[in-house]
Amino acid sequence: MKKPLIGIAGNSLIDLNVTNGLPVTYTPQGFVDGIVAAEGAPIVLPISLPEEAADYIERIDGLLLAGGQDVSPLLYGEEPSLKLGATSPTRDAFELALIKEAIAQHKPILAVCRGFQLLNVAYGGTLYQDLSNYADLTVQHIQQTYFDLGTHTIDIEPDSRLGTIFGKTYLVNSYHHQAIKELARAFKPVAWSKDLLIEGFEAVDSTQSIVAVQWHPELMMKRDSKMQDLFNEFGEQVNSAIL
Repeated sequence: MKKPLIGIAGNSLIDLNVTNGLPVTYTPQGFVDGIVAAEGAPIVLPISLPEEAADYIERIDGLLLAGGQDVSPLLYGEEPSLKLGATSPTRDAFELALIKEAIAQHKPILAVCRGFQLLNVAYGGTLYQDLSNYADLTVQHIQQTYFDLGTHTIDIEPDSRLGTIFGKTYLVNSYHHQAIKELARAFKPVAWSKDLLIEGFEAVDSTQSIVAVQWHPELMMKRDSKMQDLFNEFGEQVNSAIL
């Protein structure tokens, strides 16, 4: 049996010290390792023209949306604030097209951090451009210790897919300065930090497999087997969609 092909939406790096100024397409190694351990075949999708998204999605069995730059606030009707970080309009446009096609072609989606945020925006949700705009902030969401360690607790809906993996509460890592403000109606929140920011959501429509998390399982999975279980569950959803 052929392994399912998982497309990981890639990023572009230009670093004078690392790449001599040449652009490089990449994804963090943890995503590759997580998919391989889940018996999938990972492939990095380079940032391309939105009109090419349909062909990419047709060739893959599942889509993984990774972390990276801030999502442009212009996509949800706001001007950029003073604390907005670097954005990538070309990446935004291509990944929005990938999301649209993945839904149209009924391909499962797993979204992490920036992917979690962009997926919400794709369906009409909004973001806090910086956590300083969130009045009830009490938890450190940009941890100052090793990123492969969990540093804050989340509460999880037990009947959700995330609840099946992690239980009612779990310790996760955290490296984000943006967060969900209004969740799109297509999604239901299933995990929250102690200051009530959404840390995980899933599709309301049970016929479309979507799981999205704000933390970084790809950094924790070598220390924490349940983080690998998240990739494994995604692989199971992909296999079910193929069958």
